[in-house]
Amino acid sequence: MLLVLSEEHKEHLHFLNKVDAAVVGEFGRIALEFLRRGISPKVYEGAARKLSVPVEMVQHGVEGLMYLMTQSSKHMLSEADFVDSVLSLEFGDELNQNLLQQMYQQHGSEIRSILSLLPRNLPAYHNLQWRLDVQLASRSLRQQTVPSFSILLQLTHGRGSDSDAKVLRVDPSTLLHLLSILEGALAALKSTHARRVLRNIK
Repeated sequence: MLLVLSEEHKEHLHFLNKVDAAVVGEFGRIALEFLRRGISPKVYEGAARKLSVPVEMVQHGVEGLMYLMTQSSKHMLSEADFVDSVLSLEFGDELNQNLLQQMYQQHGSEIRSILSLLPRNLPAYHNLQWRLDVQLASRSLRQQTVPSFSILLQLTHGRGSDSDAKVLRVDPSTLLHLLSILEGALAALKSTHARRVLRNIK
């Protein structure tokens, strides 16, 4: 199979035609390092100063290479299919094609192992409805009754329209505990490490 790339992605990779093979190799090294450790905007700025080009151009070139390598590894393209996919990008310099092929041969398995660690098809929040249930009085119960929350949680799976509904019934203390866990998760989401992982997923 051949890798079908969007026009926008092809335009981002077209920048590689304007630089020599050493720069393409450096961009490939940066792309692989970003896949391992996360994106660092300072690297873009340093490379842009050396090449005397806008930062966005360097960013698009590196992220275009990242996308090319991750998608090729994800679909487990053979070397021949990878070469044909790169040829469709109309790189003028044959050395660039050989360099990209060598990069894919050397690092394809490592990229696949990195991708295997990322979550796939996790359910996503769609909607939530809740109701507070309180028993005001009972002849059979002498002590005070504990209120409870009935929660209808709707989830979607992947990008499709398939949805799933979960009915939960919790008491206030359990709900407060859940809230504290979710608040901790949101705080962790704002951490530097989490932002790096999310950039790579996108």
